[in-house]
Amino acid sequence: MNALVALPVLLPLLGAALTLLLATRDRPQRVVSVACLAATLAVAAVLLVRTYRHGPLVIEIGGWPAPVGIVLVADQLAALMLVVSSAVTLCVLLYSIGQGQSDASENTPVAIFHPTYLVLTAGVTNAFLAGDLFNLFVGFEMLLAASFVLITLNGTPLRIRTGSTYVVVNILASMIFLISVGLVYAATGTLNLAHLAHRLDALPDGLRLSLQLMLLVAFGIKAAVFPLSAWLPDSYPTAPAPVTAVFAGLLTKVGVYAIIRTQTLLFPGPRAAALLLVVAGLTMLVGILGAVAQSDLKRLLSFTLVSHIGYMIFGIGLSTVAGLVGAIFYVVHHITIQTALFLVTGLVEEKTGSTDLRQLGGLARIKPLLGVLFFVSAMNLAGIPPFSGFLGKLGLLQAGVAAGGPLPWILVALGTLTSLLTLYVASRVWSIAFWRAPGPAVASTVPLPTLMVGATVALVALGVGLTVVAGPLFDVTTGAAVDLHERTPYIHAVLPGGRP
Repeated sequence: MNALVALPVLLPLLGAALTLLLATRDRPQRVVSVACLAATLAVAAVLLVRTYRHGPLVIEIGGWPAPVGIVLVADQLAALMLVVSSAVTLCVLLYSIGQGQSDASENTPVAIFHPTYLVLTAGVTNAFLAGDLFNLFVGFEMLLAASFVLITLNGTPLRIRTGSTYVVVNILASMIFLISVGLVYAATGTLNLAHLAHRLDALPDGLRLSLQLMLLVAFGIKAAVFPLSAWLPDSYPTAPAPVTAVFAGLLTKVGVYAIIRTQTLLFPGPRAAALLLVVAGLTMLVGILGAVAQSDLKRLLSFTLVSHIGYMIFGIGLSTVAGLVGAIFYVVHHITIQTALFLVTGLVEEKTGSTDLRQLGGLARIKPLLGVLFFVSAMNLAGIPPFSGFLGKLGLLQAGVAAGGPLPWILVALGTLTSLLTLYVASRVWSIAFWRAPGPAVASTVPLPTLMVGATVALVALGVGLTVVAGPLFDVTTGAAVDLHERTPYIHAVLPGGRP
């Protein structure tokens, strides 16, 4: 069973190699890509069931035991992230295939799209499973190298210009991360996460805090938390619709995952709690105020993406089990809903040729299904009962109230305000783009591609389904949070007996 832990990384990499060989044969390329991601999703589901019932699974690469060798570790948190990310990447891949089959414009994914997309998927899964800091760095670099290609796909001047910003910012984050890795190794003599959980505790408080803050800066840039988020709204909207969707849904959450993993396993306790709570509040407020000011749907959603990262940081900053439960649940919810909203936006662009709200109107009458898909996803994002967005926000607000103190209470107020402003933004988009009289952008009479619509419907349905399975999902997130808070299940799985 432990051998399954490596498959979510190996399957996309093998698929990338095969699709590269099939670069001139479109249909086989698509079949291989879909089969690889479907198999990855199936393996991830098995790992989630297994870790929920029996605890973390570990595979030692090359037979070298930790802390000397490289290990991949699947605990409940990692397995849950694998399931959600695999489902999302599969839906986005099907969407991109539908777009490529029907659209001969500049947005069409080219032959290199499939191998690059699979490498990005492998980087994401490797980051979730990494059992040491350097392998986590490798996962980030895999997904970032692939994202550099995807964000500049087709090489238009606008994509090259905005993609350059993305590249520069993320190279800077990678440099900070790599320097942090070097300093951690110099201070402790190890990079294995379970081993570091022991050795970092023995460092002087000042040195330990410095290492913690350096890692937080690196991961904060990747997660797009304020004030390290200015790059995102300029970079994401110019990419092709499927690329923007997977970036918005997944890449920032890998940064959030890294923050959760390191803050609970390596730096437990409230040392940086106040900083995280302040950052969370500013991220919520600045992000949603930016969204209020936008007239382009893609940029508006990019700002809401930044804003809702604040909810996750809020849960982490509380340093309680309840806060972690809410943060993990909200990560799962937001990956699904944010990706779905960007796919719906891609359909709007496909139908009208524009995402400028001033050019849109009457979409609910022209294409009722588009109206339904946007409305359901937007209300879910805004946290309207009984959707999963409401359940996630409620869990976080309850955790903040239970924690007590001035900062948690301020965050509860800011979280409520952000939710109301998100509802305002969603209602504004609905009234302008979907409900008012048709605007200058003329909707095409050609029907939307079935595969694009089907993938979007599937993802919106998955977002709604999170409400239906909220009970079992909260059981999983609670188990994951308890294990993270205790640390011992992870440490004992990687280092039998918990040897330091």
